[in-house]
Amino acid sequence: MFLEAALAPKADPWPRWQAFDAASTAVIDHRPWDRFLKKYLKPGPGGVNRVAYGRVTGDDRLALYKYLVTLRLTSIERFNRAEQRAYWINLYNALTVRLVMEFHPINSIKDIDISSNPLSGVFSGPWDRKLLDVGGEPLSLNDIEHRILRPIWRDPRIHYAVNCAAVGCPNLQPLAFTGANTEALLDHAAQNYVNSPRGARVEDGRLIVSKIYAWFVDDFGGSEEGVLAHLRHLAEPTLARALEGRTSIDDYEYDWRLNDSRS
Repeated sequence: MFLEAALAPKADPWPRWQAFDAASTAVIDHRPWDRFLKKYLKPGPGGVNRVAYGRVTGDDRLALYKYLVTLRLTSIERFNRAEQRAYWINLYNALTVRLVMEFHPINSIKDIDISSNPLSGVFSGPWDRKLLDVGGEPLSLNDIEHRILRPIWRDPRIHYAVNCAAVGCPNLQPLAFTGANTEALLDHAAQNYVNSPRGARVEDGRLIVSKIYAWFVDDFGGSEEGVLAHLRHLAEPTLARALEGRTSIDDYEYDWRLNDSRS
C-alpha cells in the first residue's frame, strides 16, 4: 500500500489550462452525456452504479463519440471556472466509458494496459495514454485529473466526481455535471461514498477505508489525522459513532473489478 501511495500521481499544474473568462455566461451542452447515463447507468449491489457496457447500441456509441468530438473542439478557455470544472469532469468520465466499451468484455479497467509509462507499476492501465486532443494538445486521463482538475480547483471532492470504472471507485453520477449543478453533485457524491462500505467501515473492530485516501493523502490533509477529519466531516450518524475515538486507520482496500452491469 505504501508503494502504491508513493507512485500515485501528484497534482502537477499545467499552465496551458489556467486561462478562463470569469465574465462568461456561456453554457456547454452536456445533454448527450446526460441521455447516455440515464439510459445505461444502473444501480447495482452494494450501492454501486454500474454501466451496461455490453448493451450500448451502435447509435448510442456514435452519439457518445460525437459528444466527445464536440468537447475536444470546445475552446474551453472562453468559459468561466464553473463551466470548465463540469466540462473536465464529464470529459474524463465519458472518455473512460468509451474506452471501456472499446475493450469490453474485460474484468477490470486495469486489463486495458495501454500506458507507455514504465513506472506505472501497480497503476498499469490506460491512464497515461494520450486519448484525445483538446485545443491541439494531446491529453491522457491522468492529465485531466492530476494536471487540470486537482491543481486548479484544489478540492478533495474531485476524487468523488471522476470515475475510473471500478467497483471500488466513487459512483459515476446518474446525470451530467453542469456549471449549475456541480457543487450539489460533488457534495452528494462525497457524502454517499464516505458513508458506503467502499469509503469507510468498521469491521471486527478495525477501521478500513478506501485506498483513495492513501494514494491521495495530500488532498485529505496530508496525514491519517487529516483523512479521519475528512471522514468525520461527512459521516452520517452510524459512521460518526464508529469513528468516535479513532486515531488511526487499520487498513486500506480497493476493488478494481469493472463496474459492469450484465442486465
